[in-house]
Amino acid sequence: MNVLCRVTKAVLLITLFFNGLAVAKSPTFPNTHRIQPDTQNPAYWQYKQKPIVLIGGSVEDNLFQIDNLRQHLQLLKDSGGNYIRCTMSDRDPGNSRAFHQRDDGKFDLTQPGKEYWNRFANLLKWTAELDIIVQIEVWDRFDHSREPWESDPYNPANNINYSFEQSGFKPQYKNHPGKNDQPFFFTVPALENNTTVLPYQQQFVDRLLEHTFAYGHVLYCMDNETKGKSEWGAYWATYIRDKAKQSGVAVQLTEMWDAHDINRKEHRQTWEHPELYDFCDISQNNHNSGQKHWDNIIKFFDTVRKAQRVCPINTVKIYGSDTGRYGTAMDAQQRFWRNLFAGIAATRFHRPKTGIGLSQLAQQNLKSARMWIDAVNPIACKPANDLLLDRKENQAYCTADEGRVYSVYFPTNGSVILQLPAKAKQDQWTLRWLDIQSSQWSKPISVHHENQQLNLTTPNQAGSCIAVVQRSGIVNRN
Repeated sequence: MNVLCRVTKAVLLITLFFNGLAVAKSPTFPNTHRIQPDTQNPAYWQYKQKPIVLIGGSVEDNLFQIDNLRQHLQLLKDSGGNYIRCTMSDRDPGNSRAFHQRDDGKFDLTQPGKEYWNRFANLLKWTAELDIIVQIEVWDRFDHSREPWESDPYNPANNINYSFEQSGFKPQYKNHPGKNDQPFFFTVPALENNTTVLPYQQQFVDRLLEHTFAYGHVLYCMDNETKGKSEWGAYWATYIRDKAKQSGVAVQLTEMWDAHDINRKEHRQTWEHPELYDFCDISQNNHNSGQKHWDNIIKFFDTVRKAQRVCPINTVKIYGSDTGRYGTAMDAQQRFWRNLFAGIAATRFHRPKTGIGLSQLAQQNLKSARMWIDAVNPIACKPANDLLLDRKENQAYCTADEGRVYSVYFPTNGSVILQLPAKAKQDQWTLRWLDIQSSQWSKPISVHHENQQLNLTTPNQAGSCIAVVQRSGIVNRN
């Protein structure tokens, strides 16, 4: 039997296998308890039927590939975090591969890499035990271009399953993957309909879903910061949704676009297509800083709501590190808090070197954020910068459950005036400060005001703190 016949037979067998595959015979986690938009406030998430705010950070994106995973997840949990990113990447030196590698060095794309999938299974098991939500990125464009392509199992030079001629692939793709000249991302029927490669991609996704469908704490993103054609992501969203329907599993899907301006047309394709995507990820806005970073989020929210769409909006990557190219560690902290105050449902520090990961600084911010979330319940609040008088650009940010509780975040030291409601003069109010760097609350003090205006001045020169002004005797709404 010649090589072409063997390849054709293999593809036929794989295709028949896919057509009859039931990814999961039945869900082992009830759909009512799975991660999903909150029934009371669908701009946020709920898990196990309780509303949650997701915050996180981690040392790596393909986190299941690290050796001390269990300890790292526990550290995140102990820091107040409950959210990680998981690219399904295997390109880094020392990574286990998704496919079986034979003694001759060639990969067999029909056979799983046991260590890779065992590691992934452990990540799902341990995060489930710790109630940590996992946002998966199915495809990462950086896996399949430039130097990583040289060792990529999908490269015909490295597998036994197809040739360069059969696949249409080239030995090298030297351009940045943002150029989108890699046909790996054009295999779907609406684009190049590559019937040689697509079945192997389907097999990979099927194997992924075999693991994830049994759990209820998984979110699905089709790509990492893609510049690809929308038909690619739409195909995989439909594919996963169809598999989920066959298995009786509820899934939450999105796409992550590359444009740093989140109000460009690429990003519209997510929220304009609820039949494909259940939530948005606007991580790329975290390339922006200061007032622009905030204004972009508010504009995005307003645009989506005007279109009568309400859904969770995540940012799984916060850039910024003193060792990186996309802002400083201070930028990362400020982006994190602006995200929370603007109403972002899930936000996470990006891995080093372009993020602060789960460093001591990240842990401190996560701990403070969890203290603030527990005290205020931001799910019941709305951005309210209009209540800040004498505010300078990027000086302070407000979110409020008006008439009940007001939070004002100061990135650095400064002063603003908080406008309270007219009836506030008849109520008793308390003020306390949260020092973000030390994760400590000040003692609450009674506050008095004139003309419903309260002067707020940061208690230390470093700033990076939050003022919480709360009507006495109330219980925060869940």
